[in-house]
Amino acid sequence: MKKVRKADIRKIEDYLWEIPKSFRQDMHVPARILANETLLNDILDDRSLNQLVNVACLPGIKEASLVMPDVHEGYGFPIGGVAATAHPEGAISPGGIGYDINCGVRLQVSRLQRQEVENHLEKLSKELNAQIPSGMGKSGHVRVYGDEMNEVLIKGAKWAVEHGYGSKEDLQYIESNGRLSFADPTLVSIMAKNRGADQLGTLGSGNHFVEVDYVEKIYDDDIAQTYGLREGQVVVLIHTGSRGLGHQVATDYIRSMMRAMPKYGIQIPDRELTCVPFNSEEGQDYFKAMCAAANFAWCNRQIIAAEVADAWETVFGEDGGELRLLYDVAHNIAKIETHTIENRPQKVIVHRKGATRAFGPGSDEIPQAYAKVGQPVIIPGSMGTCSYVLAGAAKSEEMTFGSCCHGAGRRLSRTAVKKQVNAPVLKQELKEKGIFVEGSYRGIAEEAPMAYKDVNLVVDTVETSGIAKKVAKLKPMAVIKG
Repeated sequence: MKKVRKADIRKIEDYLWEIPKSFRQDMHVPARILANETLLNDILDDRSLNQLVNVACLPGIKEASLVMPDVHEGYGFPIGGVAATAHPEGAISPGGIGYDINCGVRLQVSRLQRQEVENHLEKLSKELNAQIPSGMGKSGHVRVYGDEMNEVLIKGAKWAVEHGYGSKEDLQYIESNGRLSFADPTLVSIMAKNRGADQLGTLGSGNHFVEVDYVEKIYDDDIAQTYGLREGQVVVLIHTGSRGLGHQVATDYIRSMMRAMPKYGIQIPDRELTCVPFNSEEGQDYFKAMCAAANFAWCNRQIIAAEVADAWETVFGEDGGELRLLYDVAHNIAKIETHTIENRPQKVIVHRKGATRAFGPGSDEIPQAYAKVGQPVIIPGSMGTCSYVLAGAAKSEEMTFGSCCHGAGRRLSRTAVKKQVNAPVLKQELKEKGIFVEGSYRGIAEEAPMAYKDVNLVVDTVETSGIAKKVAKLKPMAVIKG
């Protein structure tokens, strides 16, 4: 299968490129890339654009397959990929959601300023590390089995609130209120439930983290005021997903779909893109199990937020005040949404894999408090650089099915970066910059800043394209990793 070259890509407008449908006979739609030219040249180095072309071959795909500027190679779909398929007969593909179902980001904001926290950073980082279990297979203090696990899978973040983790008000500031109603716990395997039984309130490993930041810069005063952000303010980012439960759901249904595809006469260019019609028995079973895993992830982040609050109170006492939830949003998920396609509203199954929902002002899907300015879009960078808060814009719904980037995007594989990084040295270098890092040396090496693209370039591309607006820039002070 021929590799995509620069000559195969045509420029549509600044920051938008297209591989035409004529590139390969099996493409149903063109493949589009949101990137500036510098990022585009980097993207050509791996298989991500070939994967994007493969996604354009999915049954029932609408308009175009898309990638964001933080794109890199993934399983089946590239990470940073977006695809919408016709509802109800179009394909649903687990590769378009990923193994970490509803991996997402949550932003908690404090009333404290940077100078009030700086002298307590080492104590705070150690307390956060003690309160929040992190690392491969780590167990938490919350255990759920049988009917209680089923309740978690049905209720999502609401279950956590009912059990004393956070407040009822939090739910309105979580995408879909922290619960997808299609969830069916009977379609989640016993093995998946067993893997998740002791993992609520845990970070896991890989690129997951809890990070204490301060607001270094405000770009839009009005939106920042609406979100309750100000310069110098200390905030906390939480990035994790559905842990072993979600991974097992993906594994189970990828296997079942591979067996089912011949029944539907589906042929795909890459077995990792295994898929079935959304309205088939297998498609519905996967979607309902995926929704249950997404609910588990929202419950997980809600409990971690309560652990963060406990650590915060231990260090700062009453002077620290409460941590308020600004927003919690997924970036590995499939949602049934209505978008304007071919000049008419159409219901579609939007796959977002390493892509964040970014609805603009006026959407019924975002909290009432943010309706006039657009949905908060939270973009973490790397632990030594910076992160961003953006606001979704109406153009995202025209260009990208209401989607945006999800981070900086990997530049080097974990194996490659470990060969180049001395973790103890990196930890000390970050400390000298005022960034306290807690975690395994392996995790620190794998997530070194050099492993990632320039998040500033990625976010500038997104803003210039018009799909989201920069609101605030966050700088790290303390990082907890698996």
